[in-house]
Amino acid sequence: MSVTRLKRKDRRNKNVANGRVIKIGQRMAKPVIKNVDIEELKASFATPAKKTTKKAAKAESSEEPSAE
Repeated sequence: MSVTRLKRKDRRNKNVANGRVIKIGQRMAKPVIKNVDIEELKASFATPAKKTTKKAAKAESSEEPSAE
């Protein structure tokens, strides 16, 4: 008697197993953040907020002469 294999089912099982391995690898591949200077990060986010737009600059300049 010969043994027959279910090739489609075998392929599907291998694909499912390989998919699990790939997912585990992707989850484990996240980089670890080390030696981060929090104060420097806060300063880098604070500097763009201080910039004024053209509209805001015009409003400030027009308000100053009228205040005198």
